[in-house]
Amino acid sequence: MPTMTDSAINQLRMANQQISRSTFAKPSALVAWLGAVQGQDFPAAKWALGLRLPGTTETVIEQAIADRSIIRTWAMRGTLHLLAANDVHWMLALLRPRLHLLSAGYLRRYELGAATLTKSYDILVNALRDGNELVRTELKRALDAAGVPVHDLRMNLLLGRAAFDGLICCGVRRGIENTYTLLDEWVPLTKAMARDEALAELTKRYFTSHGPATLPDFVWWSGLTMAEARTGINLTKAQLIAETIDGQTYWMAQAGPVVPDAALAVYLLPSFDEYLVGYKDRRAALGALDLQQIVSAGNGIFNPVLVVDGRVVGTWKRTIKKDTVSIDTKLFYPLSEAQHEAFAQASKQYGHFKKLTTQWSLDSTQVG
Repeated sequence: MPTMTDSAINQLRMANQQISRSTFAKPSALVAWLGAVQGQDFPAAKWALGLRLPGTTETVIEQAIADRSIIRTWAMRGTLHLLAANDVHWMLALLRPRLHLLSAGYLRRYELGAATLTKSYDILVNALRDGNELVRTELKRALDAAGVPVHDLRMNLLLGRAAFDGLICCGVRRGIENTYTLLDEWVPLTKAMARDEALAELTKRYFTSHGPATLPDFVWWSGLTMAEARTGINLTKAQLIAETIDGQTYWMAQAGPVVPDAALAVYLLPSFDEYLVGYKDRRAALGALDLQQIVSAGNGIFNPVLVVDGRVVGTWKRTIKKDTVSIDTKLFYPLSEAQHEAFAQASKQYGHFKKLTTQWSLDSTQVG
């Protein structure tokens, strides 16, 4: 294990996260490797997978969801994530106590007590049974008609709690709208996992795919308690290695990846990519940048970022018109001519993913 400089951390994370090397062919296998992929921004979540599966297209990712090998539901930290179908039941069972605590105060505030939840769940089951996939407005009508009024925030809380409890998950999108369906019909439960076994598995998945990472990073990503995270590490120590630098202990899988030379490679990461949001401490990737430089003013949304040699060097945005997608950048550091060419290749990869002709431009004042 190399000394944990920022550069070493970045190179190992990029390789383990399948950004600088890709060892999977199927979206579901990639999601299982990563443990979970942030998924509240659906187009960004699809590109997070496409980036790590060179040559694939958006259609392939959408088909994996339609085929039910990838499930989109509320999981870590109460946020929408993509999970592998084989993992969704045991992960939710492991995370559920923390998710209940996370939502308890809000449920009390909006008078969603046990009786109301039970009645609401019965309504949802009746509306969604036999494979129905309904959008939010259709579910709201069913709830309203049965005497459970739900304004927007109350509906958010109810859908989230129903997902935490393994009642519902997202189905296939209807246009730009999420649909919801019954999880047990969508992905039947095959075998339950004991809690310690599940905790060990999630811990191993995280540090294998996201390592080198720290205990606070894992707590942030998973939403588990510090005590639970420590137990997870104790259960998996035989499969992990650790290095302590300046009082900070980094964990990763024993068999380190082959790290390719990423000095010239340019990667177009989507908003909310695991490379940034998968860690509490993002200093290695940000360097001297302030986090606010990559967050949209006023809404807290992570902008898509350009990464070179593991370091964030700028942000990018796309504009889709008919058969083309334009990619424009805001750079924080100059790029060399070779990196300029690598950016062009990365832009073409995104265009292939979207099945569109790509146009691109770099901030010309920052091209070295």
